[in-house]
Amino acid sequence: MSKKDKEKNAPDTEKKQETVEAPTEEAPKEEAPKEEAAKEEAPQESELEQARKALAAEHDKYLRLAAEYDNFRKRSIKEKDARYADAKADTVAKFLPVYDNLERALANETSDEAYKKGVELIMTELKKIMTGLGVEEFGEKGDAFDPNAHNAVMHIENEELGENVIAQVFQKGFRMGDKVIRHAVVQVAN
Repeated sequence: MSKKDKEKNAPDTEKKQETVEAPTEEAPKEEAPKEEAAKEEAPQESELEQARKALAAEHDKYLRLAAEYDNFRKRSIKEKDARYADAKADTVAKFLPVYDNLERALANETSDEAYKKGVELIMTELKKIMTGLGVEEFGEKGDAFDPNAHNAVMHIENEELGENVIAQVFQKGFRMGDKVIRHAVVQVAN
């Protein structure tokens, strides 16, 4: 081959080499966008996970707030009911001297039947109202003595009555549910 032929062939070879080299250079360029896409997807996934965690945290805060509000609502209702019960008990306590006076009036003998009948009707109506309010009388002769409900002012030795039994009631006690409005004033045997 002559120099010219070589020169003609040489650029072809260089062209072929360029052609051969060109795909080699382009292959890493194709991988680069894939790596960048993979790198972009990884942060997106972590951003998605972060968003999910933030949502879960906000949901947890919401549930706690809802539970706290529900507890507040229940506590407020309970306090309102307790205030109502206390006010009712205080009002009943104010009427107990009237009850005691009516009871004393009934215990006294009188010749006026109309007077006695009127006092009995008033006492019956007062007892009916107190029962309607949920007030119970307690402290009867023969009941067992309970220091939480009775106020013992005297002790007596009596063989007929058992130990810690109420022998006499000086003033009846009243309760509303579990709350004692007034303790019964009693005499306890043995």
